[in-house]
Amino acid sequence: MKPLPNEIVLRPRFQLDIPTTKEIVLSKFEKTKEVPFLIKRLDEHIFIKFNQKEHHFWSPQLHLEIDEIDLHNCRLHGVFGPNPTLWTFFMFIHFVVATLFIIVGIWAYASASLNRTYHIQIGIMVILVVIWFVLYFAGRSGKKKGKPQMHQLNDFIQNVLTA
Repeated sequence: MKPLPNEIVLRPRFQLDIPTTKEIVLSKFEKTKEVPFLIKRLDEHIFIKFNQKEHHFWSPQLHLEIDEIDLHNCRLHGVFGPNPTLWTFFMFIHFVVATLFIIVGIWAYASASLNRTYHIQIGIMVILVVIWFVLYFAGRSGKKKGKPQMHQLNDFIQNVLTA
């Protein structure tokens, strides 16, 4: 597994070259029934997440894609990430905040060009920047809370692949 660089990584990725066929790897994951994990397969994709008992708001899930290199080797691509619904909601909120910031910035510029007061617009823009920072730090906090489960998922796939 390639080590991740020490920088901000939103959705950590990795890849492994496995000296066995794609079908053997896929069947290993399909046959595995380990207690805290729910495993779903869709073609060459494996989705691993935590069951309801272990799941919390910031629980990560692991998406694996297995590609065939040749007849005897395959490559596993993995992406750790939050629940897709949570990820989409978070990105939507960021998009709304950015869009509002641009709209209010244009409004402030237009007011300044017309020699009108624009203090309210500047105040709204400051509030939007504060909201963006709150979202950023909430995401970082959630990532920290999900890190132990990320390690559980990583240990799980290592156990399945070496079994």
